[in-house]
Amino acid sequence: MKLLVIGNGAREHALCRSLSLDPAVTALHCAPGNAGIAEVAELHAVDALDGAAVAALARELEADLVVVGPEAPLVAGVADAVRAIGIPVFGPSGAAAQLEGSKAFAKDVMAGAGVPTARSYVCTTPAEIDEALDAFGAPYVVKDDGLAAGKGVVVTEDIEAARAHANACERVVIEEFLDGPEVSLFAITDGETVVPLQPAQDFKRALDGDEGPNTGGMGAYSPLPWADPKLVQEVLDTVLQPTVDEMKKRGTPFSGLLYAGLAITSRGVRVIEFNARFGDPETQVVLARLQTPLAGVLLASANGTLADLEPLRWSDDAAVTVVIASHNYPATPRTGDPITGLDEVAAQDAPNAYVLHAGTKRDEQSGQVVSAGGRVLSVTATGTDLTQARERAYTALARIGLDGSQHRTDIAAKAADES
Repeated sequence: MKLLVIGNGAREHALCRSLSLDPAVTALHCAPGNAGIAEVAELHAVDALDGAAVAALARELEADLVVVGPEAPLVAGVADAVRAIGIPVFGPSGAAAQLEGSKAFAKDVMAGAGVPTARSYVCTTPAEIDEALDAFGAPYVVKDDGLAAGKGVVVTEDIEAARAHANACERVVIEEFLDGPEVSLFAITDGETVVPLQPAQDFKRALDGDEGPNTGGMGAYSPLPWADPKLVQEVLDTVLQPTVDEMKKRGTPFSGLLYAGLAITSRGVRVIEFNARFGDPETQVVLARLQTPLAGVLLASANGTLADLEPLRWSDDAAVTVVIASHNYPATPRTGDPITGLDEVAAQDAPNAYVLHAGTKRDEQSGQVVSAGGRVLSVTATGTDLTQARERAYTALARIGLDGSQHRTDIAAKAADES
């Protein structure tokens, strides 16, 4: 199989890494990619939001499957453009990707499917915003209706901060606060059959102890030793399958990766949000544990043959990923700083620990890998348990140099202590 992966982050590096290890994959391409992905795939320059350009590249490469990584190209309909020329795509149509593209649309689908979620109001005026904030009280949960790269949600006790965020959005969803731990559960679907992956937990706040501003995610781990063994089946029955069935009923069948962000509340499982693609950084730990070759699973989703697949095989090992972010992230990050230590990790820590690139590029003059975004690297490690996986991840991370960089020191610490 010849594959083309669209995107340039750590999620795409994780996908490319897994695909490069799949014996069925004979050629692997990525557009636009990054400095790390260049080690496992051939890179191509493309505007990931330009469906016609992506389709033309897929045709030129004679790709057997296109995997669209990020949400913005999916919402922009890039998968539709590739499907239109007869090439299979892993990823939903533009219409189906509205599950992530619009919080209000997702709430409407959940209502139709009977999926448990937080009570909410959709607001477009200051008066509606004040009424909703007053109805729910603190802590306030305010979500930009549209795509905001993981930074559109504010959870705060400060009503002025909540009001300011809400008024800065064209349309906003204000909802009740959900108590309890959060879980990310991915499922691969072809529009009918739903195959859940292993659950993971990510860490959204910038600083240790879940302090600081919200980010795109500072680390993740899998499995979840504290979770009910029946959790995956329960979420499949009450959330994932009903949502896929509802989307089909509406004439916008959803195929690709359906990501449920969940709160395990005192009243049961509730959906916080849906995403229409693999989550970052959870993908890094979930794929680290997947033993079934990935390409065939993604192709079965694109071809509508998931029901024919054998059950997925998983490693009993634990996986932990720690994000190294650039100076000033999640505000405007500093870029262009040289990164050192990548070769040392490859020489001394592989295969138990490795580095997945997110915001990196190779400096054309010096030939050095430099930072090129807010989240720069995902240091990922596996071990017999979370304690060993954590130790390996942080040992590898200590070899990496990036001036002014930041990372959390407590990723998976509580779960490791409890397991």
